[in-house]
Amino acid sequence: MNETRSDDIRQTVRTAYSEVAEASNGGDCCGEASSCCGVSDDAQINALISTRLGYGADDLINVPEGADMGLGCGNPRAIASLKPGEVVLDLGSGGGFDAFLAAQEVGAAGQVIGVDMTPGMLSKARDNAARGGFTNVDFRLGEIEHLPVADASIDVIISNCVINLSPDKPQVFRDAHRVLKAGGRLAISDVVATTELPAELRDDPFLYSACVAGASTIDELEQWLNAAGFTEINIQPKDESSEFIKDWVPGSGVEDYVIAASIEAVKKAP
Repeated sequence: MNETRSDDIRQTVRTAYSEVAEASNGGDCCGEASSCCGVSDDAQINALISTRLGYGADDLINVPEGADMGLGCGNPRAIASLKPGEVVLDLGSGGGFDAFLAAQEVGAAGQVIGVDMTPGMLSKARDNAARGGFTNVDFRLGEIEHLPVADASIDVIISNCVINLSPDKPQVFRDAHRVLKAGGRLAISDVVATTELPAELRDDPFLYSACVAGASTIDELEQWLNAAGFTEINIQPKDESSEFIKDWVPGSGVEDYVIAASIEAVKKAP
């Protein structure tokens, strides 16, 4: 993909999620962007979406109001096996939902770093952290291809339906490998393509923001993870996810082409 096309995709995604952040802060509902990975500006609907993604009732009440934005395609913490004292990095942290839940698991001795390229989301997450009294969470502005994080400083990377939005996924995995400690692990929920997307879906900018057009196949993801240096790669599709994916862009049939999956891998220890 050429650099101009990559920049166009980043700007489209940034604009869409800026509108989502504004809508969740009481602005006008964001039109087409309201379908970004299933997002709604209604708290009750977001709670329903999150329970369909695998979150429990306790998860929804243990985060600041407004942190659960109904974004995502799974629950990466369900496969992360977080431990007290670990340092966790959340790629595309949005309003902070997964970051706050992870912060409670790693405890005061641990830390969670959230990275998001949308200033509106970053402001929302920081406000949520202040209201919730979370002192072990740090939200940083940046792109997931070039993380504002030191080398070999992270125990676990989590992410929820964000890597598909990147126009340069091999670079995402290379930089993830850079920041992980030896033996560090990936625990990601994302969408994967089950078959080649038709051109009318693949080239639709709106469907890129809606977590469809940027989906990669399992074979592609495995190749990129291997090339970045990861081992113990495990990608598990979730057939039941078609039930909520069809609601992202109703009537489009996108559920025939993409499906949610859990993605796990480990940075090999020397």
